[in-house]
Amino acid sequence: MTRKPTFGSALRGTHFSFSPSFTPLNHGSYGAAPRAIEEKHFDFQKLVSERPDVFMTYKLPVFLDESRKAIAPLLGVPADEVVFVPNATTGVNTVLRNLKFEEGDVIVHFSTIYDSCEKTIASVGELSHLRAANIPLAYPIEDDDIVRKLRDKVLQERKEGKNVKMAMFDTVLTFPGARMPWEDLVAACRELEVLSLIDGAHGIGFIDLTHLGKVSPDFFVSNCHKWLYVPRGCAVFHVPARNQHLIRTSLPTSHPYLFPGEKPDPVGKPQFVKLFDFVATLDYTPFCCVPAAIEYREELGGEEAIRNYCWDLASQGGKRVAEILGTYVMDNRTNTLTKCSFANVRLPVEFKRDGDATEKSHFTAEDAMKIQKWINLTALNEFDTYLQTAFHAGSMWVRLSGQIYLGFKDFEWVGYKLKELCHRLKENPKLVG
Repeated sequence: MTRKPTFGSALRGTHFSFSPSFTPLNHGSYGAAPRAIEEKHFDFQKLVSERPDVFMTYKLPVFLDESRKAIAPLLGVPADEVVFVPNATTGVNTVLRNLKFEEGDVIVHFSTIYDSCEKTIASVGELSHLRAANIPLAYPIEDDDIVRKLRDKVLQERKEGKNVKMAMFDTVLTFPGARMPWEDLVAACRELEVLSLIDGAHGIGFIDLTHLGKVSPDFFVSNCHKWLYVPRGCAVFHVPARNQHLIRTSLPTSHPYLFPGEKPDPVGKPQFVKLFDFVATLDYTPFCCVPAAIEYREELGGEEAIRNYCWDLASQGGKRVAEILGTYVMDNRTNTLTKCSFANVRLPVEFKRDGDATEKSHFTAEDAMKIQKWINLTALNEFDTYLQTAFHAGSMWVRLSGQIYLGFKDFEWVGYKLKELCHRLKENPKLVG
């Protein structure tokens, strides 16, 4: 039976292992596991240390089966369609390095793609015919416009004689931290007969994904160590049965790989699952913690209660930070960008636009990276917090995370700290040299 959830900053010291002086407002990058899950993690690590061969050979496959069965309902898919990899980047690499690309093959992606995913495409392209087609996005933007841009790009590439083999997109962007219309994008890909690869790094535990099976993307990966409270690093990798034949090998290739022409053993688990039961000698213990993390969340009140608190905190806290700064929270007319636990708040740092040299514009776009580094390092050294900032569409933004160990006062606190930092920049632009 679940108990009435009690969330807020008091939970930070009782349930998590953060330094008492540290204010963690950037949960989205690396996540955090509660102490109860850390203890479970240590138990699994102890089992490995006590009997390494026994754990890896006999116990690990059983623990992984339990984890797959526990996580599958959160995605609305069968357990035999999910496996675990260390992180979302590994999942993306696994897909792209398994597919065969012919002359003229193109993968379409948006300009907001995660940096390592974009570089993965470039890396695969060095050894194959794969080429990338970029769709520029400037936020805020409406969901319908994003879907239309995808359709238009696919049709344009085909008109130029290219074969659009795949489209890659996010559930929620890394920056700006905005929810994408991934369901509609999958539907558009299916209609256009293009494979869909979803980088759901910010996905499970963050937004409702129980309808993923019905939406049915071709490939999906989501980090469990970000928002599901699983220890780092762990990601769930979903490939529907119809596409599992395309995943011929794990990364790196290991014992379950089948030589060309070799038939899979019809007994036991599907070949896709066998590929990932043991990939290489690495730390599988985070994968084993998935059931404990899900149980912990149920005891706190369940997925919806956690999601609602984090979403509401990000919404109300983000508005308060914007009020303190005299700016605004990024959103669109239909308010779809903020349907997650991120708040993107514009910082009051002005940039020259199109040759504008007014007195209020101290900086150019070329200064953005230096400003970002100065804000981040100063916040860390003086206030013991980390701020996820970035320059997008001509403005500087901060991405703040709503989380169960934070409260409204934490957002007010960071709002005033940001106001102080931005005032110092305005008074002394030479701080960023």
